Amino acid sequence: MTFIHRLSNKSIRFKLIVGFLLLVIPLQLLLIFDNYYGMKVVREQVANSNRHLVALYMDQIDRNLEEIDKYLRTMVAFENDLIKLDISAKVNSDDYFLAKINLFNKLERDIHTYKEMDYLFIYSSVNKELITNQPSDATMEQLKTIQSGIIRMLREREDFQKQDFAKWFPYQINEEYYIVKIQKIGDVYVGAWVKASKLMIPFGLLDMGPEGKSLLVTENLKPMSDNAAIANKNDYLEVSTHSKQGNFSLLFLIPYSVILEHLPFLQRLWYLVILGALIILPIFYIFLRHIILLPINRIVEVMRRVRDGNLDQRVKQYPVSFEFELMNDVFNSMVSEIKALKITVYEEQLFIQKAELKYLQLQINPHFFLNALNTIYNLAQFQNYQLIQDMSEYLINYMRFMFQNNLEFVKLEDEIAHTRNYLQIQAMRFQDGFTYQINGDDSLSQALIPPLIIQTFVENTIKHAITMEEPIRLTVDMELCGEQEPYLCIVIQDTGRGFSEEALVKWQSEVDLADENNGYIGIWNSRRRLRLIYQSRAQLTISNHPDGGARVAVRLPFVLKNEN
Repeated sequence: MTFIHRLSNKSIRFKLIVGFLLLVIPLQLLLIFDNYYGMKVVREQVANSNRHLVALYMDQIDRNLEEIDKYLRTMVAFENDLIKLDISAKVNSDDYFLAKINLFNKLERDIHTYKEMDYLFIYSSVNKELITNQPSDATMEQLKTIQSGIIRMLREREDFQKQDFAKWFPYQINEEYYIVKIQKIGDVYVGAWVKASKLMIPFGLLDMGPEGKSLLVTENLKPMSDNAAIANKNDYLEVSTHSKQGNFSLLFLIPYSVILEHLPFLQRLWYLVILGALIILPIFYIFLRHIILLPINRIVEVMRRVRDGNLDQRVKQYPVSFEFELMNDVFNSMVSEIKALKITVYEEQLFIQKAELKYLQLQINPHFFLNALNTIYNLAQFQNYQLIQDMSEYLINYMRFMFQNNLEFVKLEDEIAHTRNYLQIQAMRFQDGFTYQINGDDSLSQALIPPLIIQTFVENTIKHAITMEEPIRLTVDMELCGEQEPYLCIVIQDTGRGFSEEALVKWQSEVDLADENNGYIGIWNSRRRLRLIYQSRAQLTISNHPDGGARVAVRLPFVLKNEN
């Protein structure tokens, strides 16, 4: 019975199969003939039409060059003898000579690790002296030619900055091209040097045909090979890819005479395929629209209304396929069940949200209380009873506010009073090493905000910004902002060292910093609390001020007590 339903004329399966066969069978018959002839042409041209080889070979070259570049960067970073070459040899000739020997031995030893390279070199611009390895297969005349070419190349680039040597670049000596990479430290240049023709050795294994060519070219598409003369470039299909590591490209030249051998016939054949598709596809589209697209569209429209919160919507009954009838019935039943469960689920979510907020509010640093008690103890030793009374009053007010952990919102004036108590305690503790200022309009005092939002970032300044080296100033600015909808904007800024670049990157990428032992759990908790309370309506921005110091900007919906 089920099988009969699936293949009945109301079944979408039956309709899709019939429609698909009506579309595919004519095209398949045409494409079988076309593919048969096309495969014959492809088999004859497979060696020349495999264009992805260009990218594969260039990736291999780039990987080799990248390994050498890493070696050069490592040498610049960790080789101490390079620093001695940046000083005139007249200052300490013994150290300079010993550094030369060490570096020469290193080049002679390391060149065997990178067989793709011809030369590794170090040039001291201060002393006008070049150090290179000495290949065993190179004559003295060849070595002198290369060394003079390296020196000439470096002198031409003495005014270049470090970033100008970011990539490999081609350089020509006589009729030979070389690919060069340079790392600069001070006035010392460390580099690698390889013949362009040496990089092309693996391409000798490719079957490019009698007239096909593979070659390296400069950015101006000038060939870097002696045998790269091309009679007429218009006779070739050019396939190239640019190196990711250097200012050069790999170019394949494939003769059109082979590629276009049977192209006219193939073009006419494909025109027939396209014409047939243009005729059949509209008909098939109308067919699919009636049996599939319209029923799906009806369901989608109702789904959108349900997604917007209108749970009274139902899919109306139309003459449709058996499968869509079942989908409509199941969907309508599901919406009814969702509507019945919505209130229960919503109440459970509110309960969980409030529980998590309470947990986040209770995560308080105990070191603050210990430091406050220690300060009172020190004041007692000096019998400064007035300051003891002030400190005790600040601490009592602070603790009274903290124990009110059942509050979801507090007035801004209460949060500011609590924050001021905390800052007064810290000001008494650090004396002249810490000052603060709180700026805000009194008209904002009745605004409702989550408790401890301001105090959390103020506490972060105390933890990370205050040192014994220089005084720190903290400011809290509050104002009303927003054009269409009013927002409360709070900016907490200090004159300390600011956030580390690593912390800022992780914050912008929303990496969870609470699991790391870095002292940023308070910031993470604040972001979590704001999302739980406001979803996407609140905004928290962490940055460093251009003049120095950390800057935290909090943007909250402006809500007064009588509006809540």
